[in-house]
Amino acid sequence: MELTVNNQRAYAYTGGKPFDNALPTAVFIHGAQNDHSVWILQTRYFAHHGFSVLAVDLPGHGRSRGDALTSVEAMADWLNQLLDAANVKQAILIGHSMGSLIALEAAARRPERVKGIAMVGTAYPMRVSPALLETSREREPVAIDMVNVWSHSTIAQKPSAPGPGFYVHGGSRRLMQRISEINPAQVFYTDFAACNDYANGEQAAASLGCPALFLLGRKDIMTPAKAATSLSSAMKQSKTVTLEACGHSLMAEQPDQVLDQLFAFAVGALK
Repeated sequence: MELTVNNQRAYAYTGGKPFDNALPTAVFIHGAQNDHSVWILQTRYFAHHGFSVLAVDLPGHGRSRGDALTSVEAMADWLNQLLDAANVKQAILIGHSMGSLIALEAAARRPERVKGIAMVGTAYPMRVSPALLETSREREPVAIDMVNVWSHSTIAQKPSAPGPGFYVHGGSRRLMQRISEINPAQVFYTDFAACNDYANGEQAAASLGCPALFLLGRKDIMTPAKAATSLSSAMKQSKTVTLEACGHSLMAEQPDQVLDQLFAFAVGALK
């Protein structure tokens, strides 16, 4: 689905069904150097089970035009403008990593629209080491390799990959490389810097009254589970679920568990 935001084309995947704003909308926001495709399993299920779906490509990522935005606040404003353009009246916001901070800030800015927020692989503050920031700016291919290794709990899926011919590490790495190919303007560094600089997390969390789900990986070394405590403690209605044998790339490593948790949360948040 294509929309216009700030006079630029914005793309959102709808899960294989036409978008219908009369239904409750599940909005999926990807993380750094990714696009909507990280949510394929979850979005298709939601779209075929009572929800309309918008899995966005942020500016500079995937099919959305424009430069990558330089702050979480700017990305949150862009997301809210996209939801306005789609005439979304009721939304569940679901974000992974950088996308979780965008969901949080967007919800705090438009709380009347948000029925629930799910933060997947999140942390606050979401600090990025100076060495990784520098590598992402000066040697982006190396940063991609580094993050791809750190984002998974093991070198290979146990006992096997989610489907025949599916290579978790290779798929994640190739997606990041693809973002670099279509937009050579240091998107990874821009994303990392935005995460590193975001400073409104606790205030945004404390302002929300909607249900919140924190879905975390036990073996996540990018955003360790304990690093979400300041946000979950600030929320008025929060639940934390930690998946075992799972790193930062939760949707790739434990796709079915992530789907089950997100769908149950979304249905419950609408009641």
